Amino acid sequence: MLIVCPSCHATNRVPDARVGDGPICGTCKAPLTAPEPFALDDTTFANYIARTELPIVVDFWAAWCGPCKMMAPQFAAAAKQRPSVRFAKVDTEAAQQTAAQFNIRSIPTMVVFVGGSEVARQSGAMGAADITRWVTGVAARR
Repeated sequence: MLIVCPSCHATNRVPDARVGDGPICGTCKAPLTAPEPFALDDTTFANYIARTELPIVVDFWAAWCGPCKMMAPQFAAAAKQRPSVRFAKVDTEAAQQTAAQFNIRSIPTMVVFVGGSEVARQSGAMGAADITRWVTGVAARR
């Protein structure tokens, strides 16, 4: 399985059976599957989404957005509950090209990507349990 490092953006090949063992990047030694959200931007988004074979939930947000601020700790809590899914955040003010490419019109908006393609989208702030339930439901349909 391929997993792009959220720190140095190197692509790593990890045996499927070892994904749950906390693999580290062969280049920078950072954890590849740490159970916490990480930031993507216009320069890193496309490579990460296209090359990572694990499902990825992306939270499109902005610093000025009240509901985004309220949802941030809930998103982080959901990341801890679903270690087999990667959780990323995209600041729509800093990554305007990526936000436009995915037609993000309201925030917060969460998008699930599998195999480089969008498979589900949900707008509006949610609690950790709701995020986890939504991600689980999306994964079950795959």
